[in-house]
Amino acid sequence: MSESIRFDRVAGQYDETRGGPARGRLAAADLSPLLGPGPVLEVGVGTGLVVTALREAGHDVYGIDLSPAMLAVAAERIPGRVALADARALPVRTDAVSAVVFVAALHAIRDVPAAMAEAARVLRAGGRVLAVHGPPVNRPGNRDDLATATASLSELRDARPDSTAAVDDAARAAGLTLVEDTITTPMPWYESPADLIRHVENRIWSFLWDLDDAAYHAVADPAIAALRALPDQDRARERPYRARLAVYARVTVAGPPGVPAGTTDSQLRVCSSQDAYSLP
Repeated sequence: MSESIRFDRVAGQYDETRGGPARGRLAAADLSPLLGPGPVLEVGVGTGLVVTALREAGHDVYGIDLSPAMLAVAAERIPGRVALADARALPVRTDAVSAVVFVAALHAIRDVPAAMAEAARVLRAGGRVLAVHGPPVNRPGNRDDLATATASLSELRDARPDSTAAVDDAARAAGLTLVEDTITTPMPWYESPADLIRHVENRIWSFLWDLDDAAYHAVADPAIAALRALPDQDRARERPYRARLAVYARVTVAGPPGVPAGTTDSQLRVCSSQDAYSLP
């Protein structure tokens, strides 16, 4: 399995190209009603957009990420509550949290089975894993001229490890049960042809990062040419973004020998002194 993708290269422009605080608030509004009491861990916290909004909604939140540059931004938003760590080896005790949240992170983690297994490990009995994942979900007929122009990128963008089947299978293998399957609230999104050209040229999307020059130009050049041929280069098109939101529950309540079922006094802990940031 490929290593997780680190987002250090786009940390400085991540918020402005991924919806910023407004995106975080919308995601939190979808997630918050599905969370119970107790600590929440966001895996792939990035710059902290979602976890900050969840904290503002009253949740006890923590986050981990593999990118020091992204975490530097998150640490300013929620100081003392983020840690540098791999989703496949969480610096968290077994049975420590009430919920684990993945928001547009599993495609970058890549090893979905390992991430789900770790999420299940740190989850308390009765806890939940919430996963916003997969390619954008578009309503039938909701295809604009920008989508048509960038068709050469679509297959590459959608060839990702966090498909519905992959995430469901990984959750099931980790002992989690699907309890809710829905779509996120549409996030208002506006892009012009000129915006998209800049994004493609700057390779802001992770699915373009591992391509060598030949492979990149094979998919990017046709998209850029088609975008430049569109009218109204600076006119933003409304392109609402939706994604699948799946909720999985840990329904097993039996604990290890000598530990009463429902024990809830496990605390988050630091796994390594080399962590750039630590969980209390």
